[in-house]
Amino acid sequence: MSEKKFLSFVPNSITMMNALSGCVSIVFAFTGNLTISGLFILIAAVFDFFDGMAARLLHVSSAIGKELDSLADDISFGVAPSAIAFMLINQLLNPNNTPFSELPAGTVLLCLVPFVMAAFSALRLAKFNLDERQTDKFIGVPTPANAMLWASMPFIIKYNTDGFFASYIITPEVLLPLCVVMSLLLVCELPLISLKFKTWGFAENKIRYIFLAICVVLIATMQFAAIPAILAVYVVISIIGRNKF
Repeated sequence: MSEKKFLSFVPNSITMMNALSGCVSIVFAFTGNLTISGLFILIAAVFDFFDGMAARLLHVSSAIGKELDSLADDISFGVAPSAIAFMLINQLLNPNNTPFSELPAGTVLLCLVPFVMAAFSALRLAKFNLDERQTDKFIGVPTPANAMLWASMPFIIKYNTDGFFASYIITPEVLLPLCVVMSLLLVCELPLISLKFKTWGFAENKIRYIFLAICVVLIATMQFAAIPAILAVYVVISIIGRNKF
């Protein structure tokens, strides 16, 4: 076995840990442990960050690594967040925990809406692999950003005790349309900033630095509830500064 082939196992192994974390997240979601499920999505995101870094450092980027990364991402950032959204909506529409097979057909269909995000995540990842425009910017919302939105919700419900989020956001009237909107944002032709810094200068990275500063302020003031706000700011600031990145 050549040294390069041996070294390629390093990033691929990290990618498989991403996929494994996504699978564990799905298991915890379906057993009702939504905060732990969200935590494993975060762990998957860490592995997703380091597999690309490892491939670049070791100079072992490969076609199989790219495909494996997309498959892992659809598990961790497509199916896993969809499972959390499904459980949240199921708890709201089925408070008596009636067996799923005994629910009215309309309720079943509504509960299954979140899995549209998993399908659109797969489509987004396939488009990303073929789209040569997405080297220094994203076209559409990245799958990890959508995943972080849904992973944050159990933490907001648990730790943000003012009740506003649970009362006005965690409702079927908000969550169901949000699933559809996020699915469309994943694949829409909307240029969004990438946080990859080619240089550290302020002039060429002004939009990125402004966004990061806003993130720090939001996290300091809103804790977990900052994550949905950060995603909204990310989309808005990308639209405002679309000609500057």
